[in-house]
Amino acid sequence: MITLYGFGPFSGLPDASPFVLKVMCLLKFAGLDYREDRSSYARAPKGKLPYIDDDGTIVADSTLIRWHIEKTRQIDFDAHLTPEQRATAWAVERMCEDHLYWLMARERWIDDGNFALGPAEFFKAVPAPLRPIAEWMARRGIAKRLHLQGAGRYSVEEAAQLGWRAMETPATLLGGNSFLFGDAPCGADATLFAFVAGIFLWPAARSRLREAASSHANLVAYRDRIMNRYFPSFAAARTALSPGRRMRSIP
Repeated sequence: MITLYGFGPFSGLPDASPFVLKVMCLLKFAGLDYREDRSSYARAPKGKLPYIDDDGTIVADSTLIRWHIEKTRQIDFDAHLTPEQRATAWAVERMCEDHLYWLMARERWIDDGNFALGPAEFFKAVPAPLRPIAEWMARRGIAKRLHLQGAGRYSVEEAAQLGWRAMETPATLLGGNSFLFGDAPCGADATLFAFVAGIFLWPAARSRLREAASSHANLVAYRDRIMNRYFPSFAAARTALSPGRRMRSIP
């Protein structure tokens, strides 16, 4: 039995981390049973979640976990894709994990109002006298990483433009398909779903990314389709979200 180490359910999603949610999707796509453990962040091999324990074999990082599953279970999540589609799928994953992730982190952690509505919930377990210090240290560290990566240097409008393109691209690729490349999911669908779902994690937050995603009805339907099929208990409990009004076009 595979043990998946993650953060746990949060705000209507099976996990607060898109990377943990990605691994959950991959395990479900593969039809593999797994158990969850939410108590081992301190022992994470790379200092972050997710990681898995596969009968004593420890694998950290969501992409390395995917490759481990494919190798040990003789599964190819992209078996039905052409070489060109495989290349596009990899590019979508990298856009989500190495670009969209930073835009999401910026919205969640840097904006004071959004932080209070979302990530501040993570610190409620910290004793009240120490909570402001813990929050300040965490936000300071994330702001430093955002600045070093580059996303922290954008103006609000510049970040919005980049977010608009980040949503427009997968929406265009998806078109009228059920999944990125047809009627069956591929590996990149686990990643794209995890990030699209994560964008809607805190509906009350001010989010240009959420506005951009909501403007594409096929992305909202895609999120709902995967939630309904693979996470039905969470789909039934989540707050209903509609595609909403279309945000003005950003070049």
